Amino acid sequence: MRKTLTLIFLVALLFSSTRTHGQNQTDSTDLDPVNKNMVARAATVGGVIYAGGLSYLSFIWYSDKERVPFHYYNDNSGYLQMDKMGHSFAAYGESYIAYKWLRKAGMSKTKALLYGGSMGFIMQAPIEVFDGLYKGWGFSWGDIAANTAGSLLLVGQELIFDEQVLRYKISFSPSEMSKNSHGYLGDNLFENFAYDYNGHTYWLSMNANRIKFLEGLPPWINIAAGYSANGMLGEFENRSYYYNHRLPDYIRTRQFLFSLDIDWQKIPTNSPFLKGVFAALNFVKLPFPAIEINSQGKVGTYWLYF
Repeated sequence: MRKTLTLIFLVALLFSSTRTHGQNQTDSTDLDPVNKNMVARAATVGGVIYAGGLSYLSFIWYSDKERVPFHYYNDNSGYLQMDKMGHSFAAYGESYIAYKWLRKAGMSKTKALLYGGSMGFIMQAPIEVFDGLYKGWGFSWGDIAANTAGSLLLVGQELIFDEQVLRYKISFSPSEMSKNSHGYLGDNLFENFAYDYNGHTYWLSMNANRIKFLEGLPPWINIAAGYSANGMLGEFENRSYYYNHRLPDYIRTRQFLFSLDIDWQKIPTNSPFLKGVFAALNFVKLPFPAIEINSQGKVGTYWLYF
């Protein structure tokens, strides 16, 4: 998945979340009648965002790429699976927004899960087809699996728990490596987000009071487990040079993190605007103290992990 597209998606996701949850939402199992205007509005907004993304691929991203016969590409070990985490996060978010919007429009839970819950997989799949038609890329079954996992995380939890017990979140801060990469990991914050996989962390966040001895905690306090990777200056192995610049030597390292978090939607408010803002914020993991255990066998702590 193109990380620039991930950024576009994230911005659209936050906007769509605010629009979707800016009014009171019902949790009833089967609402009638369906608000066709709201469904049409959801389809229009989603269609415009999606068309914009595909247009970007067609006219900008692939514009200087050679068209070749359809082929496959095994990138399962690339970037220590950080790319796959991005795929599943995007699919989860797209499925979440579509499902919640259809439920708000009055669609039954079963139909909303069928049509909305699968939206992440549906929206991501054509990108793989595009990749399969251009040199230097290729159709990746690993990406398809990651997209499927993201949508299933939404659907499975709704079927089993009737809610999202585990929230899928992202945090980002440019890595120290980006300063020494001579532009390979980007020259500004926007480019860093697009190219610096080292700065991304993906989290599963859960209400702390679900744990027996923490039952007395407020419902908005969460605990979170995260995955990130560091030391990456290339997809499968690190590059030594970039435009005749010698790149520093780094050890590619997996990072497993544990931290605190906030479930913004558990904070009481009667303001429709704040409800929308809180819904959008619930896709982002805020900086908190954290503990790290990495693949080098080291344990570290952070006063604030971004």
